Amino acid sequence: MIRRLAAAAAVAGTLPLLTAAPAFAHGATTTPISRTAACAAGGGTATGTAACKAARAANGGPFGTFDNLRVPNVNGNDKKLVPDGKLCSGGLPAFKGLDLARDDFPSTSVTGGRSLAIKYRSTKPHAGSFRIYLTKQGFDPAAKLTWGDLTSKPLAEVKDPPLRDGAYRMSVKLPSDRTGRHILYIVWQTSSTPDTYYSCSDLVFRKVSGQASAAPVATKKKPAASKPASPSPSASPAATAEPAAPPAAVATTEPPATAQAITPVGDQSQVTLGHGIIAGALVVGASFLAYALIGGFLRKRRENR
Repeated sequence: MIRRLAAAAAVAGTLPLLTAAPAFAHGATTTPISRTAACAAGGGTATGTAACKAARAANGGPFGTFDNLRVPNVNGNDKKLVPDGKLCSGGLPAFKGLDLARDDFPSTSVTGGRSLAIKYRSTKPHAGSFRIYLTKQGFDPAAKLTWGDLTSKPLAEVKDPPLRDGAYRMSVKLPSDRTGRHILYIVWQTSSTPDTYYSCSDLVFRKVSGQASAAPVATKKKPAASKPASPSPSASPAATAEPAAPPAAVATTEPPATAQAITPVGDQSQVTLGHGIIAGALVVGASFLAYALIGGFLRKRRENR
């Protein structure tokens, strides 16, 4: 009987630990696909891409769950607590591989000047605000993201959107002057918890018909080798003057619909809700076992009197 009572007390003692455990309820951007949703466990289906493999290697091992990229007690001081070059990881060592300076992370094709639908997966509603930033025109996608690369003000700020079917759904109108590869940076500062979440979604802007090409990025070239004053008699004209290759053709046809047409790379992640159900079942079962054992012990004592 003493052993039974001790077991009941041990189970009862674990109840505060179970109920005080953090909820399995966090969040991350899945449309347009974010780096954490694409590369970390439980996210999309792009974990086998070269960029995700390189991110895991740089990380020194697998990431945590894709929706757990959060920093506590930021209180809006993002630039002070999240350093330049570590925006995609939120400065967390467990996600540092997401900060790699690569231009081949899974991306979403978008069109400037149109509205972009955003889906932010979550398993439990939290009050708070979403701040949505975009990199400036001229951003170098092969460099690590810094705060100076982002627009000084967010494109949009959405406060307390409803959680529907496991996701927050928002939209933002993209600037019409962006071309090439950019990063959509979303900061979710919750007010019902002390946590702030960060995510990087790689975008590739389609070129619209009639849109001027972006100014080329200056690159250093090796000086041309000096040539003799006159070519040798055996040299053909093709060997001395090579015509420049014509620019690659760019598709300009756009669908007539006004809504943003997006082409995500990787599955839009499905977050498993089983964690919360299992945690609840453990709490209820443990409580029932504790009460049953203690009640049996008290009845046995009354019978022995």
